[in-house]
Amino acid sequence: MNRIEKSKEKCKHLFGGREPAAYTTDPDFHDILRRFIFGEVFYQGNLDDKQRELITVVVLTTNQTLQQLKAHVAAGLNVGLTPVEIKEAVYQCAPYIGFPKTLNAINEVNEVFKAMNITLPVECQKTVDEENRFDKGLSVQVGIFGDIIAKMQESAPFNQKHMQEYLSAFCFGDFYTREGLDLKTRELLTLCIISTLGGCESQVKSHVVGNKNVGNDKETLITAITHCLPYMGFPRTLNALACINEIIPEN
Repeated sequence: MNRIEKSKEKCKHLFGGREPAAYTTDPDFHDILRRFIFGEVFYQGNLDDKQRELITVVVLTTNQTLQQLKAHVAAGLNVGLTPVEIKEAVYQCAPYIGFPKTLNAINEVNEVFKAMNITLPVECQKTVDEENRFDKGLSVQVGIFGDIIAKMQESAPFNQKHMQEYLSAFCFGDFYTREGLDLKTRELLTLCIISTLGGCESQVKSHVVGNKNVGNDKETLITAITHCLPYMGFPRTLNALACINEIIPEN
């Protein structure tokens, strides 16, 4: 199949073959969009459609492109994602984009779920409590990044140690310990989220290391960042690829 045929087949699989309303006013633009995203990018690399839709959901959440988010929540369900997986992907954004933007996205997800008669709330995925969220979060954090975590906590100035504690208890304890998505998926989504933000190259490099440590190889990282390209543009995509290449050089 050529890319036109591929895009038609992929759009039918994801969206049921419906034309966007704006196609009637801007058909040329939508042909460019559809053939590039769904005829080329969706076929590049080693990720399946469920992984791609999770990535799309977190990038659209990060960008706050909420109308498109609703379309891709429905697409995610169409390709076999569960409501829990979609909710957990959106929740995973909170430590990086903040609560208000995450809540905006949650509201859009809930509208789609209600329209599709999906019961809310979805099943609880929490595995920590107030007594162990720090310890369990720190354990996950060390498992991803290694001994550098202890050094970061020890070297933090006294008036900034709370920030390291928040990272362990909140970012990793409250979110990374949740069920619904495995660790490799969470770490891959985090890389996509912070790459989308822009200006976070230091954190992108850290999470390239983290992804490598949890078993996501370079091909997977390149595929994931390539999948982000239509939604975050070339500058941020190329910056993220440069970080990947710096941490995992070509042989």
